[in-house]
Amino acid sequence: MSETAVHNPNSPWSGGKSPFSVSYGKLMMWIFLLSDAFTFSSLLTAYGCQRFLASSSYAPVEWPDPSNVFNHFPFLHGMDLPLLFVSLMTFILIFSSVTMVLAVEAGHRNDRKDVAYYMFLTIIGGLAFLGCQAWEWTQFIVGTHEGKLVNGVLVHGANLNVNEYGPAAFADLFFIVTGFHGFHVFSGVVLNIVIYVNVNMGTYERRGHYEMVEKVGLYWHFVDLVWVFVFTFFYLI
Repeated sequence: MSETAVHNPNSPWSGGKSPFSVSYGKLMMWIFLLSDAFTFSSLLTAYGCQRFLASSSYAPVEWPDPSNVFNHFPFLHGMDLPLLFVSLMTFILIFSSVTMVLAVEAGHRNDRKDVAYYMFLTIIGGLAFLGCQAWEWTQFIVGTHEGKLVNGVLVHGANLNVNEYGPAAFADLFFIVTGFHGFHVFSGVVLNIVIYVNVNMGTYERRGHYEMVEKVGLYWHFVDLVWVFVFTFFYLI
């Protein structure tokens, strides 16, 4: 039994009924996020394989203990605070996800003032996370004062070739995965700023809906969700 096609020249779905009862933009965002999820899954799987191979009986290598590597905190030098700073980073990102939810909810109410307020808080959260990640990378690259002898050479910190913490693959994948995620956060902040400017200009109010806020919100929640897996793989296990 065929359904009557809906012909609307102003809609991307002018050829027929909208699939899944969602807009074209939101459907395309979901497809993009699905493809991006495959990319992150591949990277985290590669990390798991490298760690397994490093600890195998064929070539056993001691994998770094995250609580010993990530035990620094700004202005508290010399104190052993395992994973406290990265836990703060996680809280900041989760909090920004909450403010994004509130922005989307305000958009459903067509409340321009609240949308702008919560989008601003989301932007601040994203920038704070990026600042924290930049500081963490700096500490990881600089390393400890003691350093470690690697092949007879005293090594401080980490780079793509050698590091004082353990196998080179650990630092390589840390830079690749956290850097790739950081790029996503940066892209999300840029998108949020664009949305924030448009909200203040009244663009979406004139359109009669705030669907763009919802679409960017999907991307932001995805970035937050990915961080949970990155946090688990690199810092907890």
